[in-house]
Amino acid sequence: MKIMETIEKIPGGLMLVPLFLGAVNHTLFPNSGEYFGSFTNGLITGTVPILAVWFFCMGAGIDVRATGTVLRKSGTLVVTKIAVAWTVAYIASMVLPEEGIQSGFFAGLSVLTLIVCMDMTNGGLYASIMQQYGTKEEAGAFVLMSIESGPFVTMLIMGATGLAAFEPHVFLGAVLPFLIGFILGNLDHDCRAFFSKATQTMIPFFGFALGNSIDLSVIAKTGLFGILLGLSVIVVTGIPLMLADKFIGGGNGTAGLAASSTAGAAVANPLIIAKLKPEFLPIAEQATALVATSVVVTSVLVPILTAYWHKYIEKKKNGKHNALQEEKENPTHI
Repeated sequence: MKIMETIEKIPGGLMLVPLFLGAVNHTLFPNSGEYFGSFTNGLITGTVPILAVWFFCMGAGIDVRATGTVLRKSGTLVVTKIAVAWTVAYIASMVLPEEGIQSGFFAGLSVLTLIVCMDMTNGGLYASIMQQYGTKEEAGAFVLMSIESGPFVTMLIMGATGLAAFEPHVFLGAVLPFLIGFILGNLDHDCRAFFSKATQTMIPFFGFALGNSIDLSVIAKTGLFGILLGLSVIVVTGIPLMLADKFIGGGNGTAGLAASSTAGAAVANPLIIAKLKPEFLPIAEQATALVATSVVVTSVLVPILTAYWHKYIEKKKNGKHNALQEEKENPTHI
């Protein structure tokens, strides 16, 4: 059977197929991990440890001479993502009531919902996509994305900085595996060669574990509006991210598009914010459902769109190369 060959024909298939299988499993058999226990449960629920090992190996594969590229890429994407969410929040605050819309087609729409959907990138999804369609340095740009994790940036954008408590050791814990791998890989090139081989191999395992945190039935609960919200996140954040990646980060837009997702961790933010600011309690449950739908929609579409964009860029590049080669071989004389 040509299983691997078939998967590779699907845009983002190495990540998307296991993610979809995991989502189907979680939707139909949500307690399967607990039922089987042991190593099977580890594969189903092991997103964090799998990512920890993966990030370590990714760090080991990056040459110290490329750190400038990593920081430039990650800084550009993070600042752009936050700036877009901030702009959307500012505009939305002028037209939406503070308690949000609680009935009708737009039920659940609020400033809180929009910020949470747009201010957090799925770092793991981004890294896995760029591992396939970008460089190691671009994949390593997930490092600064940990700043977006949790309610800190959401509260900052909402003007609730007095309630936000950013703990440095938590941020350090998010990047420590990457940093240790990075140091080890640069101290010993043999270590770099050994550990860097695992990054591609681990993508399906991470995809399956991530999929097992997604309930496909949430789309039915939020309806068409939830799907449209997910699409709008890709468009509204994706275009500025692609432009910033191209003109500031020095890329070709692929990394920007890969960063236009909603992080899975964002699902918890509406309730966290609502506990700190009770005026958001009436909208928190509906906002959570919408954010979850955005996670599903962006997790599925961002890898596909990035794959097609990468294919377009490569085709364009090859076309220019062939044209130049033809010009060299058959120069035109006037």
